Amino acid sequence: MLPPPPTNAIDGETKDLQNFLALCASNAYNGSPFHRSIPSFMIQTGSPASATLKVSSSIYGSDFEDEIRPSLRHNSRGIVSMANKGPNTNGSQFFILYAPAPHLDGKNTVFGRVIGDEGLKVLGEMEGKEVDKKGRMSADLVKIDRVTIHANPIAG
Repeated sequence: MLPPPPTNAIDGETKDLQNFLALCASNAYNGSPFHRSIPSFMIQTGSPASATLKVSSSIYGSDFEDEIRPSLRHNSRGIVSMANKGPNTNGSQFFILYAPAPHLDGKNTVFGRVIGDEGLKVLGEMEGKEVDKKGRMSADLVKIDRVTIHANPIAG
């Protein structure tokens, strides 16, 4: 079961960020597999580990709207963005860019980035994994052990 939406939202805080932070705090992503990797583009994850790979549940009980902020762009390696199935279909799934992807600007909501040399090193290791034509890792499926939030605007 997913946690309820936060009630102490900070002014200007977005649903995508509230959703991601609440899912992290509830450990919903722990054990979640990276189920699609396209070298030189992105790697995708975010289905709760207890669900199938096609599940993308938000804390709001259903999909929620895009929150495109023109100042946040898909302009570098390590950008974290909501995965969706089209406009206003955000849930729990997200992706991390291996390379800039400006064609996603205005289509997917950017809400974070991988920080530090260690994080970028791990991203490089994941990009180097062998995948099939559909972007599925052919061996040793990579899973999220746990998520560490280094700057949480909700926490006081």
